[in-house]
Amino acid sequence: MRPPIGISDFRKLILNTGPRGEPYLFIDKSLFIKDVIDDPSEVMLINRPRRFGKTLNLSMLQHFFSEKVNNFDTKVLFNNLKISEYKEYMHYQGKSPVISLTFKDIKNISFSGAYDDCVRLISKAYEEHEQLLSDDSKLTERQKKQFELVLNREAAETDVRASLQDLTIYLHQHYGTKPYILIDEYDTPIQTAYLEGYYKEMVTFMREFLGAGLKDNSHLNKAILTGILRISKESLFSGLNNLKVYSLLNARYGQYFGFTEEEVYELLEKTHFENLISEVRTWYNGYQVGNTILYNPWSIVNFIQEDGKFSPYWVNTSDNALIKDLLIRSSTNFKIQFESLLQGDYVEKFINENIIFEQLNDNESALWTLLLTAGYLKITSIKDMGQGALCQLEIPNKEVKDLYRVFIAEWLSGVNDATVFNYFLTELLNGNVDNFEENLRRMLLQIFSVHDVKGKQPEKFFHGFMLGLVSGVDLKQYKIDSNKEAGFGRFDIIIAPIDPNKLGIILELKSIDKGGPEALIEAADAALLQIDKNQYHMAPLLQDVRNCLKIGIAFSGKDLAVKYHK
Repeated sequence: MRPPIGISDFRKLILNTGPRGEPYLFIDKSLFIKDVIDDPSEVMLINRPRRFGKTLNLSMLQHFFSEKVNNFDTKVLFNNLKISEYKEYMHYQGKSPVISLTFKDIKNISFSGAYDDCVRLISKAYEEHEQLLSDDSKLTERQKKQFELVLNREAAETDVRASLQDLTIYLHQHYGTKPYILIDEYDTPIQTAYLEGYYKEMVTFMREFLGAGLKDNSHLNKAILTGILRISKESLFSGLNNLKVYSLLNARYGQYFGFTEEEVYELLEKTHFENLISEVRTWYNGYQVGNTILYNPWSIVNFIQEDGKFSPYWVNTSDNALIKDLLIRSSTNFKIQFESLLQGDYVEKFINENIIFEQLNDNESALWTLLLTAGYLKITSIKDMGQGALCQLEIPNKEVKDLYRVFIAEWLSGVNDATVFNYFLTELLNGNVDNFEENLRRMLLQIFSVHDVKGKQPEKFFHGFMLGLVSGVDLKQYKIDSNKEAGFGRFDIIIAPIDPNKLGIILELKSIDKGGPEALIEAADAALLQIDKNQYHMAPLLQDVRNCLKIGIAFSGKDLAVKYHK
């Protein structure tokens, strides 16, 4: 038995079987339906990282409230699920029309292309309710003509913007029951627009489209939106007073997006991987909503499908374009703070959940918020300080940390040519220190063409700079450790090979404010002496390594000196 990968259609998940006819493993989240019904909010926005089950949960809601989906009777789908034990809630099954939209594929490079994609998406939603044009329809002839214009993608732009509201009117009028609106990944078109340069046009369209359908709509039963980000109300939901947001800072619905500890252990038991639970925690655990600790569901499912192979499944599902772009262009101060996260520490930051895209380039608070809501950081504690939530933030797990190692290699080196960067690492790992020093000088000049760290903790900056550079090594062949106790002191960076016959490397770094080449050489000699005096080669990572290369590096502005011996 295996859980399925990439199936977000609820009916397909419940009814289909695996390649040998065995039923799919399925985590029953159907009590989410009960909580949605009980929720007094008219419009709900649930923010969660990508691949955390948002699409599947909305598909489940669609199949529950609709009598038929794609002409399939939905009642049979819930017979053996937890929600079926609550007869008073099963009374709602199949009783309401549903408008279902997913914006996850609206990723065009231009606004005109994105608008056309939205028109197709809306047309498809109308097509799902084409029975409103039948002979027994309660719509007027004028309404039918307007319906056909949207259906055939011939409606004027003003009518397209009002089409969500119009469809709620048509459904309520025809069935005598107010419809549900389900909107998945509402923020994807806006993220893409920000990256491609048509943000204002896209926000204007989405604000008018969503506002017409959701604001003071007497024909609406309830609307549930999902997305990664909570886009600023002023940007997108202006005037929408009936909106309730459930983010990672809100405990409600925490157990329904992602796998809980109990659910993961159940899956591992059924697939006979329960002996790997400790490593699974290290790789894929670490997310928290309220008191609920969560695992990344996409990674867990892939881990089981790949017969217990640990790999960064989640971080490889997207190009991470927005995150990568913002991190590489972030300030030196931000990078210095981030370096402590990479060492396993935490940072405390005020989190303003409303994302204002225009502030991402120059507002560090917005960047911390984005990293949190997108799943690249986790909250370990929250303090309500009146002016906002002061959150203790950490990197959630090994999977995400390894992704950061790729990013920081780029943001700290300033090198975009993978060949150059890989050559630099190869020279270091092979002990060719002269070539290593030459390439290090070149990259130091590149990074300083962008970043000026004068007066901004240069010692920490250079430590982060070097850590970023060496983090590009193959982590299947080497382990990296930094700023830990060993011998009689604390070493800066150790690169330890898994194979004890390969070369181990100890890096000790110094920074001086003034002085020419002689002062730099003295500082590099002092760094090398510190390695020997404090016996950093006694570090646990190096216990079995036969040969160790010891390197002292001194920095001063754009210049450096390197001393070494084995």
